[in-house]
Amino acid sequence: MRIAMSSKNLTSSEKLMIAAIDLIAERGYNGVTTQEIATAAGLSEKTLFRHFGSKRNLLESAFDRFHYTEGLTKLFAEKLVWDLREDLLLISRTYHEMMNRNRKMILISIKDEAHLPGFRERTQKHPRQLMVLFTDYFKEMGKKGKMIQTNPEAQATAFMVMNFGAFLNDLDGISNFSGVSLDAFIEESVEVFARGLTP
Repeated sequence: MRIAMSSKNLTSSEKLMIAAIDLIAERGYNGVTTQEIATAAGLSEKTLFRHFGSKRNLLESAFDRFHYTEGLTKLFAEKLVWDLREDLLLISRTYHEMMNRNRKMILISIKDEAHLPGFRERTQKHPRQLMVLFTDYFKEMGKKGKMIQTNPEAQATAFMVMNFGAFLNDLDGISNFSGVSLDAFIEESVEVFARGLTP
């Protein structure tokens, strides 16, 4: 995550959440103790338990606090211009910026979900909320006559899966398809998508 641990603006809770994400991403959920998280945050283990009660609650709170849903919800509510190409470019760029900022959390959700019963369901709430935002956007674009009549949910799924796949391609820092930059991918995929859906 790109939030500096030394920042004076961080609350004790935020320091603990960031320390937990850093350590668990590196060593796995079972490889880190609450004492180690508290020490990395510059706080006591007692403070960790006072704020969160358990390591699991701490990790779940971190996912809720630092995930992309809030930022993208605000984007959909305030920044769309109802031009398919421009909106999809903005959404795609913002999505990748947020996913890359949260790269360690994504790694944790992939690597450690087997050790955390019910954790997958919790982490899925963010993509599900984004799916609703996308589906509603495509429905509204259809009503405005700015998009061909199609299945809005299917188009939302296609766009989300396409972008998530691009993110996963570079998740470990080594691109499997290194001939195309992320910026080029975003430009080209949005262009094709917008061209195919514009009346």
